[in-house]
Amino acid sequence: MADTQQVDPKAERTAARLAHRISAFAKAHGGAEGQVAYIGERGARIVLVGEDGGWGDLVAPTYAIAEQAVEKSGITRHESFDGEFAAKVKTGSYEWKRMAGIQVGG
Repeated sequence: MADTQQVDPKAERTAARLAHRISAFAKAHGGAEGQVAYIGERGARIVLVGEDGGWGDLVAPTYAIAEQAVEKSGITRHESFDGEFAAKVKTGSYEWKRMAGIQVGG
């Protein structure tokens, strides 16, 4: 019996492009780990944390595409952004200033 599951070529290309970007991030940061978070109609956010503490994120149009991209990239995926995984993030003065609200009203 043939596989009846249809493959969406556009979704496949999007996942492949995201996986390429994830892999490039991992290469630039000595490896990486990630977490996928649903963000509503906009899709899903892939949060990346490098082994050097660098971090970034990507947005995928759907949660399924985000999951596929992370799987294709081969990085470790976490179910939540907490604990030891979150503690790996290194922040600088820019992030602290933004968190403190210095840019509000400015």
